[in-house]
Amino acid sequence: REEKQLELTLEALISQVADLKNSLVSFIYKLENEYDRLTWPSVLDSFALLSGQLNTLNKVLKHEKTPLLRNQVIIPLVLSPDRDEEIMRQTEGRVPVFSHEVVPDHLRTKPDPEVEEQEKQLITDAARISPDVAQKQIQSLNKMCSNLLEKISKEERESESGGLRQNKQTFNPADTNALVAAVAFGKGLSNRRPPGSGGSVQSGQPGAGAIIAGASGMQQVPMSGAPAQQQPMLAGVQMAQAGQPGKIPSGIKTNIKSASMHPYQR
Repeated sequence: REEKQLELTLEALISQVADLKNSLVSFIYKLENEYDRLTWPSVLDSFALLSGQLNTLNKVLKHEKTPLLRNQVIIPLVLSPDRDEEIMRQTEGRVPVFSHEVVPDHLRTKPDPEVEEQEKQLITDAARISPDVAQKQIQSLNKMCSNLLEKISKEERESESGGLRQNKQTFNPADTNALVAAVAFGKGLSNRRPPGSGGSVQSGQPGAGAIIAGASGMQQVPMSGAPAQQQPMLAGVQMAQAGQPGKIPSGIKTNIKSASMHPYQR
C-alpha cells in the first residue's frame, strides 16, 4: 500500500514539475527572443502562472496522503564516467553522464549545509519570541505599511490634481480668435458712424469729400466782404436747403459760397 501511494505521489509530482518546467521554458524564451516587444502585463501573467503552479506543487507535497519523501533514501546503483543515452533522454540532454560529480547534486534530499544552518537559526529565533511580542511586532509592521500606503496615495492625488490644474484652460480660444480678428482685420465691426459727428456726410455722394476739403482750406482766408451782404445770402441758402434730405448741410455750402467771393478765386 505504501509503495502504491508513493508511486501515485511521484506521478503527480512529475506531472506538476513538467507543467512548471514548460512554463519556465516559455517565459525564458520570451525574455530572450521577444524582449523588444514584451510588455509588463505579459510578464506579470507569466509570474502569476509560475506562482500558481508552485502553490499547486506545494499543496501536493503537504497533502496528508503524501508520504514523507525525506524518509526515502535513494542509493545510486551504478556510477560511470561514460555517456549514458538513457539518462540523456530522461533529462532532455541536461545530464550526459551519471558520475560521482553529479550524484551529490541530483540525488540530494536536503539543502546545502549552509542553507540548512541558516534555516535552523531562523527557526530558533522565531521560537524565542512570545506570542504577545510577535503580535505587537505584527501590529507595528501593519501600521508602518498603512502609513506608507497613505503617503503614496496622497502623493498620487496631489500629482493628479497638479496635472489637472496645469492642463486647465483659463481662456476661451474662440473669444481670443474673434478679438484678434477684430483688432487686426476689423472683422465683425460695424460701418456706422454715430450721429452728430463731423463725418455725417454720406460717402455715397460724389464730390462730397472734395467739397469739404476745399471748404476747410478756404475758411482760413480772411473775408473782406460786407457782413450785411453775407447775412441775406446765408438766410437764402438755409431756406433753399430746408426740406431736402441727403444734401450737404447748409453751413458748409454757406462757407463755400462765401469763399467763392474772394478776389483770388476764379
